[in-house]
This record gives sequence, structure tokens and C-alpha cells, in this order.
Amino acid sequence: MNGGLLVAGTTSDAGKSVVTAGICRWLVRQGVKVAPFKAQNMSLNSFVTREGAEIGRAQAMQAQACRVEPTALMNPVLLKPGGDRSSQVVLLGRPVGEMSARGYHGGRQEQLLGTVLDALAELRGAYDAVICEGAGSPAEINLRRTDIVNMGIARGARLPVLVVGDIDRGGVFASFFGTVALLAPEDQELVAGFLVNKFRGDVSLLEPGLDMLHGLTGRRTYGVLPFQHGLGIDEEDGLRVSLRGAVRESEVAAPVGEDVLRVAVCAVPLMSNFTDVDALAAEPGVIVRFVDRPEELADADLVVVPGTRGTVKALRWLRERGLAAALVRRAAEGRPILGICGGFQVLGEHIEDDVESRAGDVDGLGVLPVRVRFAREKTLTRPVGEALGEPVEGYEIHHGVAEVLAGESFLDGCRVGQTWGTHWHGSLESDGFRRAFLREVAAAAGRRFVPAPGTSFAALREEQLDRLGDLIEHHADTDALWRLIESGAPRGLPFIPPGAPA
Repeated sequence: MNGGLLVAGTTSDAGKSVVTAGICRWLVRQGVKVAPFKAQNMSLNSFVTREGAEIGRAQAMQAQACRVEPTALMNPVLLKPGGDRSSQVVLLGRPVGEMSARGYHGGRQEQLLGTVLDALAELRGAYDAVICEGAGSPAEINLRRTDIVNMGIARGARLPVLVVGDIDRGGVFASFFGTVALLAPEDQELVAGFLVNKFRGDVSLLEPGLDMLHGLTGRRTYGVLPFQHGLGIDEEDGLRVSLRGAVRESEVAAPVGEDVLRVAVCAVPLMSNFTDVDALAAEPGVIVRFVDRPEELADADLVVVPGTRGTVKALRWLRERGLAAALVRRAAEGRPILGICGGFQVLGEHIEDDVESRAGDVDGLGVLPVRVRFAREKTLTRPVGEALGEPVEGYEIHHGVAEVLAGESFLDGCRVGQTWGTHWHGSLESDGFRRAFLREVAAAAGRRFVPAPGTSFAALREEQLDRLGDLIEHHADTDALWRLIESGAPRGLPFIPPGAPA
């Protein structure tokens, strides 16, 4: 088998990442050696591979669904927004500079098509199947000329395309039809059919619409996936919850001890790697919420200042909102605070930034004895160590270099009283360390909270990936999907007018 498939979507957040991971897990359970691929990803939620390359965290999650190590080939182009109009371009795992959206789509993107096709070809040479994820919608007719992630890669590699639509949003039939009808004939011949995502209710009530869609387009529907709460997989384009919503969609499990533990996460601008708090939310009795007002910190047992692509911008935002003053008071009162990466940097005394914001010298909040200087070279590492008597693993993605002047050592950062700071992302996924840390937080907060002894974050992640595989196995036509991956789009698919503008 030397198969491939592109999972496209009618919109952003239609479920492409979830469906791609589900297909990967279903295939690997059939004994297929499979890998994920996304030519171009725009995300602040990234990961560091073992070879020190930065890729989208969604592709790292999909690699886990495939039970393989993630590599830079799986996400050759990563765009990390630094504002509304510019992004850092990461090519094959390494940053190559900042670029405006106009500059990128004005020529740079087209130049990268050969690079992404080469990366895909290398993966296809090493695996039985490669399941590719698109971005946004393939029918963005204003961007088609420079597209390297949807129909550009599909046409370049002759990949069949499965279009996913979120029926919970409404308008899914019009979205399916319109997506095909706005593509050029050469692109349309690769669009094999559709997959309905997040359906609630009796599928028999949907079938007349699916039959009409087949009649209108000549393309079949490969499955109807039911709506499911609490899948909890890594997203790429933003928070999967509203600002003040709970992190996990499922109900918070009952605490082992007498109390719950309340965690408030400051929703800083350009927040990166917000998945760092997922491991906290997985603990029974831990309630994690994102907040943007100082009064929301009052009853929190722990406040997390997360990573950000804009440290100075986040610092300004914290001051404007009154959160900075609340954090300083909290530190003085000995109430727990955890700063991660950019959040660690804002808690320090001083920031010298001529790279990210070019703001020069900026005073930090001064609650940790740390001075930060931004370097042009990005730190991309996978550190291991020990803290609170427990082994810890993590990953680092930052330009800021911290000089720790005093305090107690903590994961290459420092701790003063109950204020903790580290550049390590992912440290809370280490179960023993997470439990030890939560015990410290509970004691400082005066809570009779007891971490559950058997919570394994890795096992929970595997359960979620198996649930995604089950969705595909039980609710998609897997025989037809197998043929599509192995043999490509059916021949003779009809053209749906009007097609893409010339």
C-alpha cells in the first residue's frame, strides 16, 4: 500500500485535525504504517521534536495517533502570528524570519510548494499511507494561486480529497456544494466526497439530504460522525473554549480529597501552548478557567501566566487590565503563581527585547529575580530533569534568555515563595511532578485537596485518540475510505459549475 488522502474542510475548525487523527488511529490499528502531514500550519500551539524542530502541536498529536515520533517533515511550514498582519515563518522546524501576510501570499508561499511536496514525497516513501490535513477551506478563491496546503498539495501529489463539514454550525449542505462548485475542474476531479462531523440525532433524518447532495454533486458521503463531548485533543488555531469557559468540555471529576482546586489562567494576547494546562484539567477535582479580569483571580488557588508569542504585549495587557497589580499583590501574599515561558518572563525584573517586539528595555512585574534578554536565535530543546523530588520532561520554544539572579532553582527557572517560573512547556504532563506540585499549591492555598494517585495524562491522551479511531471505525464507511486512500479519487466525477474564476 502506498496511499494518501487530504482531509479538507468547509471552514476552519470544521474538525479536520480530529478527523485526520481518527483516520490515523483507525489505520494503525489495521496494521498500516501511517504518518500525518500538514504542509502549512498557522498556530501558536507548537511542539519540539526530538531532533529539535518546531512543528504544530496538532501534527505532534496526530503522530501519536499513528504511534510514531513526530518529525519536521510532518509540518514543513509553520506560521506563528505575531499580530494581525505578520507571522514568524518556521521552515522545516527552524525560524527563517518574520513576514507580512501580503509578502507571504505575494510570492514566498508559491516558492515553498516544492519544499512541501518534497517533504510529502519523503514521508510517502517511508510509510504505507500519509494522511494530510488541509487548512481553512480549499475554496478560498482569493488565495488559490498561492495555495500550498489544500488543492495545491492535492493536485501536486494527486491526492484524493475528503471534505469535512461541521453540521452543528448549520448550513453544511450548502457548504459542501459551494466548496466543490468554487473549485477549478482540475481540482474538482480530486474531491471524492464528504464527511459530516458533529451530528446530533437520528441519522435517518439526514439521509434524504445526503441523497440529494449525491445527486447534485455526483459525490458520496463517507460517514456521519456523531457529536461527542470532551474529546480533549490538541487544537491549533485558538482556544477550544470561550474566554471564561472551562478547559475541558466534560464534567469535572469529583475530587479525591474534601476540596476542589481552582486554577485561573490569564488569557494573555497571542497565547501560545495553552495546552500546558490540559494536564491540570485532567486531574479529578481541578477546575481550570481562562480569565481576563483581576477580580477573577480572587478565589483562585493557583494563577497561571501562560506562554505568549508577544511577551511585551502581554505585559502591557496585564497592566492595562489591572491583572499586573493583582499578580504583584498575590505574590506578596504568598499565594501560588506559575509563569510558563512568556509568562515566566513577564514575572521577572527586566526585559531587553530588540527581537520580538523591538521595544528595547521594559520593566517586568518584578516578582521573580530574573532578567530576560531576547536573542535572535530561538531556543528549541527537549529538556529532562527533576523537581519536587520527581522526574520531569518538557520542551522549550523561546527567544528570551533568562538570567536567574537569586531564588530557588526550578526547572531551569526559579521559585521565590509561592511564585514559580520556568521556560519548560509540558512539564505538568509528568504525572509524579504534577501531583507533587498540586500538593504544594493546595497546602499554600489552605485547601484540603488531594491529587488522585492514579491519574496518567499519557493514558488519558491514548484513550482520547482511541475514541477518535472508534468514531471513524463505527461511523464512517471504512471499506470505501480504504479504497479512497489506496486508489485515489474515483474517475469520472462530474464538474459542478461555475467553477473557480479564471
